Amino acid sequence: MTTFVRNAWYVAAWSTEVDDELRRFTILGDHVVMFRTSDGKVAALEDRCPHRLLPLSKGKRIGDTVQCGYHGLTFDCTGACVRVPGQTNLPKSAYVEAFPIEERHGIVWIWMGDPEKADRDKVFDMPEFSDPNWALHHGDALHLKSNYLNVAENLVDPAHVSFVHPTTLGNAASENVPVHVRTDGDAIVAWRWIRDAEPIGFFKNFGGFDGNVDRWHYYYLYTPCTAVIDFGSVETEKKCAEEDRDQGVRIFALHFMTPVTETYTIDRWMHLRNTATDDAEAPAQMDAMFRKAFDEDKEILEAVQEEENRPQKRRPIRIAIDKGPLVYRKRINDLLELERTEDLAADPSPAFVYHD
Repeated sequence: MTTFVRNAWYVAAWSTEVDDELRRFTILGDHVVMFRTSDGKVAALEDRCPHRLLPLSKGKRIGDTVQCGYHGLTFDCTGACVRVPGQTNLPKSAYVEAFPIEERHGIVWIWMGDPEKADRDKVFDMPEFSDPNWALHHGDALHLKSNYLNVAENLVDPAHVSFVHPTTLGNAASENVPVHVRTDGDAIVAWRWIRDAEPIGFFKNFGGFDGNVDRWHYYYLYTPCTAVIDFGSVETEKKCAEEDRDQGVRIFALHFMTPVTETYTIDRWMHLRNTATDDAEAPAQMDAMFRKAFDEDKEILEAVQEEENRPQKRRPIRIAIDKGPLVYRKRINDLLELERTEDLAADPSPAFVYHD
C-alpha cells in the first residue's frame, strides 16, 4: 500500500534545474517531464505518450508543445493532443496529465493530486524569504535510499543530534536535556534549549564563539514533506529569552523532501541566516558543514531502510522522544485515508438526523 499523499505541494526541483530542455523528474513514483516555455514559466506533463508509452522526454520541443519521438503525437502545456500525424481527428483519450506548478524563491513546486484542489495559497512560505535582513542560499539535493517517512521523522527529532552529529550540530551536553513537543498547529514542533554549554562545532567554526553559549534547536515539520530547523547560539551572559533568538547567530535550515519511490527520497536543502549576510564566502563555508552533517544522516537513514526491507521478527519499540514522529505518522495516515475514500455524506439524507 502506498505511503504517498498526493493532494499536497511538493518541491519538484530548484529553479536552476529546469531550463528549455525536456527533463525527466520522478515524483511519487510518477515520471514527469518539465521544461520552460517561451515566457519562462515551467510546464509539467506526464512523461508518457498515451499511444505507445514512449516517454515524452525522449521527444522534442516544437515551440511550447512536445512532440513524441515515436509517432509524432504532439501535446500542449495543458496536456491536450494538438496533432496526430496522418489523421485530422484528435481522440479524446489522446492526452497526458498536466500538473499545477508554482515557482517562487528559486523553488519549483508541483501538485501531484486532484488539480481542482491545488490551492496556491498553501505553498510553503516564510517571511524571512523576502526580508532583506536575512540571506538566502540554496544548497544541494541529497539523494537518500530511504522512505520519505523515515527522512521526515529524522527532521522532527532533536534527540538524535547528540549522537549522530557529535562534531557538527551537537555534542554530549544535550544528551539528557528534555525535548518539548507541540502538535496542535499546522506544524509539529519539537524543541529544546541547552544552556551554558560549550558551542557545537558548527558555531565554533562559523559563529566565532569562544566561551559557553545558550543554544537552541526548534524542529518544525509540515505535513507531508517540508521541515524547518531553527537553530542557533547566543552568549550565555546575554540570558536570551526564547522569543529573542534573533539576538544570537540564528539559522534556518530548510528541507524539502521529494518522495521518488517508496525507498528513495530527494532532500533539497537550503538555509536562511541572520549573520554574515554580506559575506560572499559564508554560503560555501556553511554548505561544507551542512554536507558533513547530512552525510551522517544519510548513513543512518539508509541503514535503517535496509533493515526495514528485511523480515521483522518483532515489532519495533517506541520511547519518549518519539512523540513528534508518532503524531506525524498519524497525520500522514489520516491524509491517506481521506484520499482512499470519497465522502458522499457531505449533504446527508433527511432520513438521518445527526446529534453532534
